[in-house]
Amino acid sequence: MNPSANYRNLSDSEIITLKANGCRSDEWERVKVSGKFDPVHCTNVTFSGDIKLGEYTKIYTDDSGVTTRSGISNAHLHNCNIGSNVLIGNIGDYIANYNIEDEVVIKNCGKIHTQGKSAFGNGTEVAVLNETGSRSVKIWDRLSAHEAYIIALYRHRFKAVQKIEEMVDDYTRSVSSDTGTISRNTKIINCRDIRNIRFGPYCRIDGVIRLNEGSVISCKDDPVFIGQGVIMDHFIVCSGSIVTDSTLIDKCFIGQGCVLGKHYSAENSLFFANCAGFHGEACSIFAGPYTVTHHKSTLLIAGIFSFMNAGSGSNQSNHMYKLGPIHQGIMERGSKTTSDSYVLWPARIGPFTLVMGRHYKNMDTSSLPFSYLIESNDESILVPGVNLRSVGTIRDAQKWPKRDLRKDPVKIDQVNFNLLSPYTIRKMFEGRDLLVKIRSVAGAVSSSYTYNNMLIKGESLERGIQMYQTGINKFLGNSLIKRLENLEFKTNADLQKRLMPEKSEGDGEWVDLAGLIAPQKIVDKLLDDIESGKINSLAAIEKEFIYMHKSYYDWEWAWACERLEKEAGKPVSRFTSGDVINMVDKWKKSVIDLDKMLYEDARKEFNLSSRTGFGIDGGEEIKKLDFEQVRGDFESNGVVYAIQEHIIQKSALGDELIERISKIRE
Repeated sequence: MNPSANYRNLSDSEIITLKANGCRSDEWERVKVSGKFDPVHCTNVTFSGDIKLGEYTKIYTDDSGVTTRSGISNAHLHNCNIGSNVLIGNIGDYIANYNIEDEVVIKNCGKIHTQGKSAFGNGTEVAVLNETGSRSVKIWDRLSAHEAYIIALYRHRFKAVQKIEEMVDDYTRSVSSDTGTISRNTKIINCRDIRNIRFGPYCRIDGVIRLNEGSVISCKDDPVFIGQGVIMDHFIVCSGSIVTDSTLIDKCFIGQGCVLGKHYSAENSLFFANCAGFHGEACSIFAGPYTVTHHKSTLLIAGIFSFMNAGSGSNQSNHMYKLGPIHQGIMERGSKTTSDSYVLWPARIGPFTLVMGRHYKNMDTSSLPFSYLIESNDESILVPGVNLRSVGTIRDAQKWPKRDLRKDPVKIDQVNFNLLSPYTIRKMFEGRDLLVKIRSVAGAVSSSYTYNNMLIKGESLERGIQMYQTGINKFLGNSLIKRLENLEFKTNADLQKRLMPEKSEGDGEWVDLAGLIAPQKIVDKLLDDIESGKINSLAAIEKEFIYMHKSYYDWEWAWACERLEKEAGKPVSRFTSGDVINMVDKWKKSVIDLDKMLYEDARKEFNLSSRTGFGIDGGEEIKKLDFEQVRGDFESNGVVYAIQEHIIQKSALGDELIERISKIRE
């Protein structure tokens, strides 16, 4: 409704018309109306408490073409401010203590009310990761994955965490009210019970059973939809999200662009940008961006995930029946589980690792990214680095940006989609050096090695060292070529000047704050500033995360430069054209070698065994034709074509730089 509108008392003739239309009130003097109010558009309405009414001239047409004039019919309104062109009809119980803005539609509902003072889900403590509540996160309506990550996992910085929680408490108090809001252009249809909910503009609520203590942060660019059979208690849902199909939610934050449906059940969990949950169950999980679970019998519990796809029947165990459910698990970005997988918490799974089978021992693969963790005869077998050559890994990295459902112009989560980054490459350096150390400690060449309750076969270890080195060479070469692109150099001094980083913030360790990749020292500085009071608002913290995300490529070169110097054995201030050419040659070989491995991995999808089940009523020729009609042929496949083009483009890019650098005068 328009807060600046002028309201007046009802005239005697208007009261007579309202009474003739079946309207009732014990205190007509408490009913205020706008200047153009027409009582004919109110029928069978009971008014109690303080009421403000707008004017009703708009005609609504539903999806079936049926038209209805705005106005109020068959309803009891108590302490409500009703805007203009609102349509309210057939309210079984009442609407109480609500500001209802212009052009809202509310039809066929039971009870919509604000009861007592509510913060509308803000300040709700979500017992994430640890079911006992020791890592609880207080949610608010602009909570980012990165802020939640710090609150949940940086308990060693207890002063900073306490300061952030105090900021959330202050915000919670600031939005607390005994009056709810249904913002403009919202539609609430066929709902039973809505209590203490704040609705943002343009959301659609259709057929829910219960909404209790929450906020629906919708917007015109990216409306929220909450649908049939949903029951939600103590929650916040952000723009662009969909919750439907009898989904059950209790104490959850649902970030932008999420989809939860098909009887999904979640409690004490956080879901951030573009998560999807269907059929299964979540309990105390931290679902970072792009956490996806599609299948029945899949339980995600007491773990942190991101860019993750859970196979059917995936399960984890977070307690050993002694001190309760106190154990947690970490699956770093890009990890996957296959059907019927099981992991015993506590455990930590490194980035882009595929977990197959059931693992009954606690393990840590965080220093060995891009691996396969396989179960064979109750033994956990680790195959390091092999996922780098999987075409599925590359396909995943390419699809995530394309599947960003967020249309809200203001993105809460700052998501870095890079497959190779200082975060994952740092892990490759650790993995390479760790495998070399494991081999040296074992002495003579061994057929297998034991590490952290896992078995690594000798050939897998050797291949892992090679794969990590290949990935390292590719990333460092990428950074070097990007740094030198489109520039001419006359002397080595010119080259050395360009190679020197302008900023030093990127050196040292990097971390993944649930989608945001940043230097550890920058994160530590943020926490220092929070503790000192230099940063003292949630908006300022959000601004810092945006700054970190925008500064990624500036800082990335500082980190890559530091690693290039270690690999080359000398500082960039002494690099020559020969050093650069040598590195570019290594880069070209790494890129081509990886692409060839991806090419061969893609070919497996088109071999004879892959055609099993095709050409159901024919011989080999029909099987081949049927397969090609459904899957296409190998050479014309989009992914295969992209790999071939990538080899050509990257080879040309490397050759161009070598030619340009070769002109430098020694």
